[in-house]
Amino acid sequence: MTRDTVTATTTATARSDDPSLFRIAGLPYFLIAFIARLPFAMMVVGVLTVVVSARGSLALGGLTSAAVGLGTACFGPLLGAAADRFGQRVVLLLLALGNASMLLLFTTVVYGTAPDGLVLLAAVGIGATAPQVAPLSRSRLVTMIVERMPEDRRTRTVSGTMAYESAADETVFVFGPFLVGILASAIAPWAPLVGAAALTLIFVGAFALHPSGRHVSQDRDRDGRAPSAVSELFRPQLLIVVLGILGVGIFFGTMLTSLTSFMADLGAPEQAGLLYGVMGVGSAALALGVAWLPARFTLRARWLVFSGILLVGTLLLGFVDSPATMMLALAIMGIGIGPTLVTQYSFGAARSPRGRSATVMTMLGSGVVVGQSLGAAVAGELAESVGTSAALLLPMAAAAIAFAAGAANWMLSGESRRTAFVKP
Repeated sequence: MTRDTVTATTTATARSDDPSLFRIAGLPYFLIAFIARLPFAMMVVGVLTVVVSARGSLALGGLTSAAVGLGTACFGPLLGAAADRFGQRVVLLLLALGNASMLLLFTTVVYGTAPDGLVLLAAVGIGATAPQVAPLSRSRLVTMIVERMPEDRRTRTVSGTMAYESAADETVFVFGPFLVGILASAIAPWAPLVGAAALTLIFVGAFALHPSGRHVSQDRDRDGRAPSAVSELFRPQLLIVVLGILGVGIFFGTMLTSLTSFMADLGAPEQAGLLYGVMGVGSAALALGVAWLPARFTLRARWLVFSGILLVGTLLLGFVDSPATMMLALAIMGIGIGPTLVTQYSFGAARSPRGRSATVMTMLGSGVVVGQSLGAAVAGELAESVGTSAALLLPMAAAAIAFAAGAANWMLSGESRRTAFVKP
């Protein structure tokens, strides 16, 4: 056996012995983290359902849903910063207790005689205490990849992880409202919120107590301080990612609302969710496929290409006149939206200042929530006051924001600005 053969054999053996992320985290981690996302996906729709039932006001229902999003947007990054500073375990355990309590308190308040202002305040409390399972899971997994995997495998593993996480989010946000409908129909309108409280206590608690919850990034010192300054969170290279993901959030909110208006004009508003699922299924499938794209198809190129496809799909909204043509437009949008979101999260992971991964991930997650709430509110008002055709212009504007941010990101992602494990 030649020396080269021995070297090649040794290298191959070493690579086969390298741990995969699945082996590092373990199957129970992925199952717990998936189910722990469900309560958040149930909250907004569950709040809307119970308010409309108990108070008989669709307008108040919409405001309370927006209030949940407002609470999440305002406090999400702060909770991420706390997780970076003190570790995820203690923060998540407190949130599991706090959020379950707020869900039950809201249910009590909405069925009582309290004024509408108190109902809105309780809704803000639900959002403010919402456990940030999805962004904190991303932060945990990226930390595992960076600290426990060989450098030459990090890029593809991070891309695959962001793809899985995005697909998991989309799956949960399809199944969550479905579960709300089942519980509300089979038991009572309050049942989804009580169910969400139970799931929060059990599975968010389990997510907090998972062994990975003890882990704090090695970039943190003994007192929990990060080596990077807070000002690092406001670098243009990171803020452009937040802007881009805000555009994606606005797209989600405006598209579903304007689609509902479109189907209502045709006399079948209940079918809006089915059509929206066409985009969701394609988006999740393409998001998972991002991990298999060649490395030479760089992240900055992916952002431009896939957000461009999304923009083209939204431009077709100006010509839709039937459910069939709407399905075609949604299918094209599905090709673009999932990979765009995965790419943005990958940039966020790559550009996180040392020791502030959870903060960045919650910033991005809050960007989606803010955009979705804002988009839904504006689209609903525009559809009601002006008409569906005007509301359908908003997804185009949102896609244009995501594409423009991708163009700006291209200029900010020159070869001299490579990250530690992702080539932009």
